[in-house]
Amino acid sequence: MRTLPLAVGFMPLVDAAPLIIAHELGFAEEEGLALHLQSAPSWSTLRDRLVLGQIEAAHMLAPVPVAMALGLGGVPTQLDALCVLSVNGNAIGISNALADEIAAKAPLPGFLDATATGQALANLGRTLRVGVPFPFSMHAELLHYWLASSGLNTPETLDMRIIPPPLMAEAIAADEIDAFCVGEPWGSITVEQGGGQLLVASAAIWNFTPEKVLAVRRDWAQAEDDLTGRLIRAVWKAGRWLSDPSKRSTASDILGWPEYLDVSPDILERALSGQMLTQARGTLTTVPRMLEFFDSAATFPWRSQAAWIGTRMAARFGLDRVQSAQTASKVFRSDLYRRHLANLGAVMPLASEKCEGALDAPTVHKATNGTLVLGPDRFFDGRIFDPAQPE
Repeated sequence: MRTLPLAVGFMPLVDAAPLIIAHELGFAEEEGLALHLQSAPSWSTLRDRLVLGQIEAAHMLAPVPVAMALGLGGVPTQLDALCVLSVNGNAIGISNALADEIAAKAPLPGFLDATATGQALANLGRTLRVGVPFPFSMHAELLHYWLASSGLNTPETLDMRIIPPPLMAEAIAADEIDAFCVGEPWGSITVEQGGGQLLVASAAIWNFTPEKVLAVRRDWAQAEDDLTGRLIRAVWKAGRWLSDPSKRSTASDILGWPEYLDVSPDILERALSGQMLTQARGTLTTVPRMLEFFDSAATFPWRSQAAWIGTRMAARFGLDRVQSAQTASKVFRSDLYRRHLANLGAVMPLASEKCEGALDAPTVHKATNGTLVLGPDRFFDGRIFDPAQPE
């Protein structure tokens, strides 16, 4: 079968798995695509390659297309999120020195207790140097949301420093930062190297966080509708494959290859299985949905999720919240997702928006082909975001 070449960029993270698996296991080829995967050294480099047309699509931080639509970051090109590549997958880690400082006041809380861990940091009463991979990222948005809700005056007490994911362990070991929020496997690498420990899973802050998306330029999606559909379908099939627990070992082996993450499969499998080691001499902690690629409509680009991101950015950068929510929601292309997956019989929610944070337990919803079970999507502080009333 003749295949069409497509250059796709990614960062070396476990949540790049749908693109890597789509290429390596033939899901892209089934759709007539030959993916040329290109690793990038930083998120800014990856974004710029996409904007400049050096690649056609990218594994991208969910807030980046939203920020660009809102006019933030100085790059006017419009990007669209065709689907969500991954849900959750980040961990907040701290240096050994900060862990000792917290423990001097009270025992360290559990890895799934965002309320207690946030309060422990707030009780320190000092500025925290925190590494994040990019200014416009779920890492930054979750940290601001979590710490502000925990009582920190984040503009004054949060010193954010931009550090590419593969350099995060090195930065905390060198005392350049006190803490970080980063995608796997780089939190686990910090634990392995002894430079720090993991404090809380991002899934404990927001149970169902849209972490990475499949991003393309809007003009490219308009001009290349057929290729857009092929790419969405290939990635969707790969996500479905990754949702099978029996595939974790194979996925970890492939992701660990030198051209991808170049990390031991045993470490990579932690995020895939949700069995996380938070301290070098600790025991494994089970994290439900530590990283999700398919179940509970994980790949669906909910416009309400984009609206939440837009609202949070508006609050931080002094923009109109209602207008920002409306602009942001148009970036998550549920319309393209629906159209291009319809022939596969994909089960999709009937609505493209929902109240974020409203589900405490698995809940059955009506869907295009019967019903769909949506998992918990609670925020740690119990707030509910209604996209119809974004303020």
